[in-house]
Amino acid sequence: MMPEIKISIGGRDFQVACQEGEEHYLRAAAALLGAEADTLVKQIGRLPEARMLLMAGLMLADKTAGLDERLKEAEQKIAAQEAKIAELEARRPEAEAEVREVKVEVPVEVPVIPPQLTETLAEIAARAEGLAERLETAQS
Repeated sequence: MMPEIKISIGGRDFQVACQEGEEHYLRAAAALLGAEADTLVKQIGRLPEARMLLMAGLMLADKTAGLDERLKEAEQKIAAQEAKIAELEARRPEAEAEVREVKVEVPVEVPVIPPQLTETLAEIAARAEGLAERLETAQS
């Protein structure tokens, strides 16, 4: 026995049978159709049931046609990208060989601290130690 579910489209209730386990899909489809029917009812007002369903169905078909067109464009872009990837993968061994052949020497710079700076820092440290000793002696 096929389950029957109640759906509401354009403010009207319908009992619809569906295959076992397909209830979710039927409710989702009814919600899409219902949204279009609600838009019509808000714009035009009350319509005969058949006309409301026809117009709502046509609105959904129009949206579906637009989505189909966008899907085809996306599939074409994907195919073009896949072709580029295949081309690059085919050229990969050739590019890797070129990379192995190129030898680049990068100079390495090692920072050198000038001897004057080392001497100056040593003098400053010695003065600081001297001041610290005098301060300790003065406080005692």
